[in-house]
Amino acid sequence: MQPLVFITGASSGIGQALALKFYKQGYALALVARRSQEMQKWALEQGLSEARYRIYPADVANIDSIVNAGNQCLEQQGLPDVVVANAGISVGMDTAIRSDLDVMAQTFATNNTGVAATFHPFINGMSKRGSGTLVGIGSAAGIRGLPGHGAYCASKAAIISYCESLRGELRAAGVKVVTICPGYIDTPLTQRNRYFMPFLMPVDEFASAAVNAIHKTKSYSVIPWQMGWITKLLRILPNAVFDKAFAGRPRKHRATE
Repeated sequence: MQPLVFITGASSGIGQALALKFYKQGYALALVARRSQEMQKWALEQGLSEARYRIYPADVANIDSIVNAGNQCLEQQGLPDVVVANAGISVGMDTAIRSDLDVMAQTFATNNTGVAATFHPFINGMSKRGSGTLVGIGSAAGIRGLPGHGAYCASKAAIISYCESLRGELRAAGVKVVTICPGYIDTPLTQRNRYFMPFLMPVDEFASAAVNAIHKTKSYSVIPWQMGWITKLLRILPNAVFDKAFAGRPRKHRATE
């Protein structure tokens, strides 16, 4: 029977690259994003067989919206083998500015509650079946807090911890939880960054490495591997050294910039 992957944030960037990689490996696709027309256009451009994909418009920041998309997938395509909670936003913030507190709330709603809501419809079915893989897309930025990135770094650190908790909860049921932490990947999100991005990786190369890690059900992976070593170093740097190293680094664009 053809395996099925459910992917959020499938209208661009990492989500699209993952979808195409899974498709080429014989998977059927459940594609989820707010911009359904963009997903349909992309599917036609790639020549995807209509029998092997469905599109579910949803906003992961709205719990009922993404849960409904998951339930529709169960009804129309069945229980997925892999669920990738990829949808996320990356916006700079300044805590001194009142409107940026709303940006932080929106970031958490998308990047954190949205991940749990993405997984929710499938956990009972996967547990009963005794198999399945839930994939949370974290970030290397979740390792240490970078100036101007408070909301994003905090949200990605929370994904890492949340997936670790979920992994322990579902282990006995045979459901795997995989955390993928991208470094700098060449996508529309990163192309707006105004600072140096070491080891910038083409998105298709990232997708190949990520899908390989998912198939191996590696509990935690930083991609590319060079960023994995950098994150290990960042973890052990004393605060004084870390603060000095990142002093004066350009801040990430705020929502109004």
